Amino acid sequence: MTDPTRPDSPGSQSSEPAAPDLWGSPEPASKPASAKAAPASGAPGWERDVLEKLVFSTLKEQRSARRWRNFMRLAWLLVITTIAVILFSKETSSTSKTTPHTAVVDIKGEIAAGNEASAEFVVAAMRSAFEDSGAQAVVLLINSPGGSPVQAGIINDEIVRLKAKHKKPVYAVVEETCASAAYYIAAAADEIYVDKASIVGSIGVLMDGFGFTGTMEKLGVERRLLTAGENKGFLDPFSPQTEHQREYAQQMLNQIHQQFITVVKAGRGDRLKETPDTFSGLFWTGQQAVEMGLADKMGNLDYVAREVVKAEEVVDYTRKDNVAERLVKRFGAAMGAGAAKALQSSSLQLR
Repeated sequence: MTDPTRPDSPGSQSSEPAAPDLWGSPEPASKPASAKAAPASGAPGWERDVLEKLVFSTLKEQRSARRWRNFMRLAWLLVITTIAVILFSKETSSTSKTTPHTAVVDIKGEIAAGNEASAEFVVAAMRSAFEDSGAQAVVLLINSPGGSPVQAGIINDEIVRLKAKHKKPVYAVVEETCASAAYYIAAAADEIYVDKASIVGSIGVLMDGFGFTGTMEKLGVERRLLTAGENKGFLDPFSPQTEHQREYAQQMLNQIHQQFITVVKAGRGDRLKETPDTFSGLFWTGQQAVEMGLADKMGNLDYVAREVVKAEEVVDYTRKDNVAERLVKRFGAAMGAGAAKALQSSSLQLR
């Protein structure tokens, strides 16, 4: 007698579906091959496969980004190192030259504190040039419209001192312009060489500013200035200038002008052919300057090095800002200096 509950009982049919195989037993051999190759969307573990692919993709992107960052860091390091090597080699080559050569110091642009043509930079460059045993002479290569009488006076005094100490000649070579404070410096040179079309002279002093008192009255603006000392508001552009203040300023300008004249006469000596216009503030061409005794001869840097100094090799001792100093000035000190200049109402200049 057979058990009707057993599925393999002959002739018996079960109304319940077959139980799933939870033990991973092999599929029946009769199942089609195509069914084996196609993954079931609901098969267990597909979520893990997707997560693994996502994680590996993220790691790959991170590695790529990290390699790119490292490359950029190395590139910047290489650039900075290259700049530093160039600057260092330039400085050492200009200060350690022992073979005979002509030393050159540039004086370009406005002569003022903080500029490349400041007394600080020019004096430092001149000292290096004079102290170099290979320097046969020092040439001041000038292209400047003038500037501060104080800065020019410091440079002039240092030229006189260094010449006496090191017994080396100093020549001034003018390119485009050598006017006012620039000529104040050139006057200390043993000889001055110019181009026939150079601009030379302007031996005078000026103090410039603005007055807005009339404009303020028309606009109905009242100036409220409180001072302790009757002349503390001297040269204030929003206050009227008194006759006493004008005379005082003129006396000061005359005194500085006389200092300028004394320096020129001491430097040029008997070569100077003085006329009523010589110290009037006028300027002349290089050719006229030679005729007036304000300059000596026509010639450029190469001519002076080759024919006068007899040392054709030229070494530049000019002191310039390095990269770090330029960044500091641009983002720090320059902003403060610009604000200070904006607050100044007048300036005293030789130009």
